[in-house]
Amino acid sequence: MKRPAWLGGPGKDADGALLLTGPEAGELLKAAVDHAGGSLLDWHLDHVDANPGESTTATYQARVQWASGQRQELFGMSARASGPAVTDSRADIYVDGSREVAVWRYPDDPDLPGLSRAAYPEQMAAIISDLNLVDTPVTAQQINLRMIGYRPRRRAVLCVEVDNRRFYVKVLRDGIFQATLARHDLLTRASVPSPRVVGTTDDNLLFLTELPGCPLSKALFEPGDPCTAEGLVDLLDQLPPQVCDLPRRSPWSESVDHYCRMVAAAMPNQSERLERMAQIITQGLSGVPEGNEPTHGDFHEGQIHVWNGHVCGILDVDTIGPGRRADDLACLVAHLSTVQRMNASQANRMRQILAAWVPVFDSRVDPIELRLRSAAVAISLATGPYRSQEDHWQAETLSIIDAAEALVNQVV
Repeated sequence: MKRPAWLGGPGKDADGALLLTGPEAGELLKAAVDHAGGSLLDWHLDHVDANPGESTTATYQARVQWASGQRQELFGMSARASGPAVTDSRADIYVDGSREVAVWRYPDDPDLPGLSRAAYPEQMAAIISDLNLVDTPVTAQQINLRMIGYRPRRRAVLCVEVDNRRFYVKVLRDGIFQATLARHDLLTRASVPSPRVVGTTDDNLLFLTELPGCPLSKALFEPGDPCTAEGLVDLLDQLPPQVCDLPRRSPWSESVDHYCRMVAAAMPNQSERLERMAQIITQGLSGVPEGNEPTHGDFHEGQIHVWNGHVCGILDVDTIGPGRRADDLACLVAHLSTVQRMNASQANRMRQILAAWVPVFDSRVDPIELRLRSAAVAISLATGPYRSQEDHWQAETLSIIDAAEALVNQVV
């Protein structure tokens, strides 16, 4: 483990939130780039994952002058109140006298060992050839590789196109790979329309087939009805009873206090509203049993595929497990209630869809429970604009808080 010195000031915040989101992050970046043999030209904060009082992970876009020329790089840093994690040994550790900060350069994420191979066309071509995913060996020139999503130290998803075929590659952490694979296999055996696993690697890469149709998130704003509320409920009803034998995933509402603290850390002037909502949600759900229905666990418009007005598939089944159907339906309602950057026509269409779908959901689950759980999910979503460093994250966060409060106010 490398431990280059970084001479920052003592007495920083315990979870590193101020350090990693402030100007002193530039000193850490400069030290990391200097240590790697380059020169830092400029940088900006790209993404923040904050767990108040415990840890902060951030990524930065940096323009670096190397001996071979200038290049745009993505760097990551993590600070923990409890000190470095075991996997931080895969990163460089910088010491400021009061804490240690793990620093890495993409794609060498310390918790995603497979990403360093998956991110490069040459190595991806070799993996696809080794797994025999297409009829013949392929070269890097035959591959179109793009990143779909990257949550530092948590997960990544890439899309690979080769020979008119498309695969999605999940890059997973140690310890959850086998559980994720088992969930995919369970739904495949039950004929649930979900991606099929076509290949795996020892460094936690999961190759999946493409679903038919298009994401509901896209179809929502296209002509015609994207699907029916009944079709969405039917999709959830296809989850097999064996899902209830899996470990239970805590519903969003159980963590509402935690998410309120996260949002309030970014927007302290909203603390009172958030505390009020958390109290109403917690009290309103206090007597509700945990439930034992098969649930998806993260059921929203980005996970659902539709075609010609019908639901045809579901993505990201990593979160399936026992729970309450109201949690899945609430997750969808919350997401649809907090869509950002819509024009007037799109906003009106979204209101119409919610007006048509929510009564159907109300007939399936308790209406008060649905709204309280939806509000809890919405509060969790309010962490997103700051985490992704949106240009207008304050206004977007406030809009999501308003949507959560509107849901709460429907039951008080």
